[in-house]
Amino acid sequence: MAQKMRDAQLEKRSNRLKLPLRTRKYKVLDTGVALSYRRTSEDFGTWAVRLALADGKYTLETLGTADDYADANGETILSFGQAQAKALNRFREHQEAGGVIKPSITVREAAERYMEWFKVNSKSVTATQTTIDAHILPTFGETPLKDLDSERIKNWHTRLAAKAARKRRRFGAAIAHREKPGTDDEKRSRKSTANRILTVLKAILNHAFDAKLVANNSEWKTVKPFKSVDEPIVRFLKAEEATRLINACAEDFRRLVKAALMTGARYSELAGVRVEDYSPETRQVFISPRKSGKGRHVPLTAEGAALFATCTDGKIGEALIFQRKDGTAWGKNYQVRPLLEACKVAKIVPSTGFHELRHTYASFLANAGADLLTISKLLGHADTRITSRHYAHLCDKTLRNAVEKYLPELGAEPDCKVTFINAKRHQ
Repeated sequence: MAQKMRDAQLEKRSNRLKLPLRTRKYKVLDTGVALSYRRTSEDFGTWAVRLALADGKYTLETLGTADDYADANGETILSFGQAQAKALNRFREHQEAGGVIKPSITVREAAERYMEWFKVNSKSVTATQTTIDAHILPTFGETPLKDLDSERIKNWHTRLAAKAARKRRRFGAAIAHREKPGTDDEKRSRKSTANRILTVLKAILNHAFDAKLVANNSEWKTVKPFKSVDEPIVRFLKAEEATRLINACAEDFRRLVKAALMTGARYSELAGVRVEDYSPETRQVFISPRKSGKGRHVPLTAEGAALFATCTDGKIGEALIFQRKDGTAWGKNYQVRPLLEACKVAKIVPSTGFHELRHTYASFLANAGADLLTISKLLGHADTRITSRHYAHLCDKTLRNAVEKYLPELGAEPDCKVTFINAKRHQ
C-alpha cells in the first residue's frame, strides 16, 4: 500500500481555502484510488475517495468534512492525513470484497513514483529526470508494466547503443545529434551510455516491483548490459601541456583552470568555493560535500596558496573566490566554450574537458610516488576502488622496483641471436 502522500495545496487549511468554490481537486494515493477535496460552501469543504471499478469506471464516496474551520476529530471532521488514511482503508475493503480491480500501472506512472522517492534519497535529480524524459518515456511511457517483455527492452537497449549522441543545446533550442558512432571508442562510449540508461529503467521497474505494483520482475531482470564497455579511458595532460593551457586562458578562466590543477577539485566544487573555505594559516582549502557527500580539506603548494591569496584579496565571508570578469558566478556548463577556445590556442588536440584537469592533478601525484589511498582522500573518492580504476597503473612503482631489484642479470649480448634446434630432426 502507498505511503502517506504530501500535497502542499491540500495539507494546509489556508491553501485549501484559496481553491474556488465547488472545484474538486484529486490527489492520487495509489493505482486505483484517489483522495478528493471539494469546497462545497464558504463554510466548509468535504473529503471523498474515488475508487476504480472492475468495468473501468469510478465511484466517489464521501468520507467526511474537512477541518477547514473546525478541529479534526478523526470521525466526522478529518485532516488531510486522516482523510488519506480513511481513503486507503476504504480502498483495501473494496479490494478484499472484489469490488475494485487495481489497473495495471504504466511505466510513466512508475517513473513518477520512482522520482518522488529519488528526490528525497539521491542527488542527481535533474540528470535522472532528463534521462527518463529523453530516452525512456518516448518508448515505454504508456506501456503497462505487466505488458513489458524482455525482447522489447533488449531491442530498445541495442538501438540506444547505435543511436547518435545528442548535442549540447541551449534551453528551448531544437534537439540536434552528432554523427553516428564510427570508431571503436565511439561505439564503446555509446554502449556505456546505453548501459546507464538501462540502469535507470531497471531502477524504476524494481522500485515498482518492491512496492508490489507489478507481480513479476523476470522480464527486465533477464536483460543484461553490454560487457566490457565501462573501462575508463582516462586522459592526462603533460606538465608542459598544462602550462600551455593555463597561458592560453582568459584571465578570469585562467584562475579557475589553475585551481583545478592545484586542487583536483571538480568544476562545480570550484564554482561554489567561498572565501571562508580558504585558510591561509594552514594553507588549505575546504571543498564542500557534493558528489560523494563528504567534504575534504585539500592542502596547497606554495604556488597554489599564492593563487588563492590573490583570488581572495579584498573579499570576505561568503563571497565566491572564483568569479567571471563581470562579477557573476561560474554557472553550469559556463566552462565548456572557454576551455575549447583555450585548447585551440594552446594547440592541445584533442581538446581536453574540465574533468580531465582533475585526472591530470591525480596523475601528477601518482607519477611522483603518491599511493592510492592518499590520492583517493585528496580527490574525495568514497573509497579506493574508484581511484584504483583510474590511476592504479600509474602507482605501480612498487612492481617496477621489485622487477629491477630481484630479477638477475642474464649476461646476454644485447644483439645476440639464439638458434633453436628442432629436437626431432636430431634424434
